[in-house]
Amino acid sequence: MSQFSNYLENALINGTLRNTQYTVPTTVYVALYSSDPTDADTGVEIAQGNYARQPITFIAPTNGVTSNSADISFQVATVNYLGNVTHVGIRDALTAGNLLYYAPLATARTIIVGNQLVISIGQLTVTLA
Repeated sequence: MSQFSNYLENALINGTLRNTQYTVPTTVYVALYSSDPTDADTGVEIAQGNYARQPITFIAPTNGVTSNSADISFQVATVNYLGNVTHVGIRDALTAGNLLYYAPLATARTIIVGNQLVISIGQLTVTLA
């Protein structure tokens, strides 16, 4: 995952080149999308059943790469999700907030009643290169 949102691009430029403070989120969350979120945060986030963004923590980066430090388990679906899960995003709030990073899944996932999406430890990586 190395796509930055416009929000994060501007925050990093302002923080590193213009001495403008960026408030770092205390918790970041993984969001699931049925379309490309894009830099402008225009994707369609999953909203069916008991879906909710899940908190994520990361290991210390090495050479500009980090990954999730624990499994990320979404709730078991109570209804079929509309559309396949095609992308993931990292956001700075449990609801609303700002998109930070995003990327497509290697393989789109169909989530139906009784399914649970789990992202195993080390499987969600962020690369700054």
